[in-house]
Amino acid sequence: MPPATDDTVAALDELRREVESCTRCPLHATRTRAVFGEGDYGAELMFVGEAPGYHEDQQGRPFVGAAGKLLEELLASIGLTRQQVFIANVLKSRPPNNRDPRPEEIDACQPYLWRQIELIRPKVICTLGNHATKLLSRDQTGITRVHGKPRAMEISGVPLYLFPIFHPAAALYTPAMLATLKEDMARLPELLAYARGERPGAGAEEPGAGGEQPGAEPGRAGAGGERPAWRPAAAAPAAGQTPAADTLFAGAGAARPDDGSAWGPDPSQPSEPDTTDAGSEQLGLF
Repeated sequence: MPPATDDTVAALDELRREVESCTRCPLHATRTRAVFGEGDYGAELMFVGEAPGYHEDQQGRPFVGAAGKLLEELLASIGLTRQQVFIANVLKSRPPNNRDPRPEEIDACQPYLWRQIELIRPKVICTLGNHATKLLSRDQTGITRVHGKPRAMEISGVPLYLFPIFHPAAALYTPAMLATLKEDMARLPELLAYARGERPGAGAEEPGAGGEQPGAEPGRAGAGGERPAWRPAAAAPAAGQTPAADTLFAGAGAARPDDGSAWGPDPSQPSEPDTTDAGSEQLGLF
């Protein structure tokens, strides 16, 4: 990925100054420091969380507490550092007592996030938890149903793949969720390769090939066929290796990155209960 141009750097630095002096919502009166985000201004991969917490508010940096340490460990597991990605939040100011963001606060901050996406132009945005996922996907389906399922999107004129995962803060307290989070993160190298246009070589089946019939609903196989979905990769592909298409897509309800279809449960399959509990849903992490 080429480095950000001087114009991009200058525009993002100007946006940072605007965020740091922002008074668009009442949170400016209670914050210690605004948290613009940090990382590579030319990153292919962007992470978007909910809002700054206590440590982020004190330091003016995103994900610097225990959740941030876990995120760094997860990045290391796929050969990346936080300096190679860009990390931001839906809100740039901490809500008092870490309460949920309010609609008017999200509305006030949303233009900043959209402008960051427009300037950085990531190929993949990994949303962390419910609030970020619902905002960027424009879909109210809970994170327990959509985590690990890529979706083709266009945000601020930027074509990209949205890839929701559980919030690291939630996984810190739930071992099963941590295991799922690690599995989802392990899929990112393949998705990034696919987003770069590194399609499978000759002999490998392209996503959607061989199963769909003319006139079939996007993302769904023809009569008698099964829709492929994203499957976890055993390991990141070696340098120069192109990921096979059949390792990328598996499971009812997943949207293939090439079709942009909704990622909700497949209407042709038995419905799956949403396991989100009311308390965790309010946190915006699950």
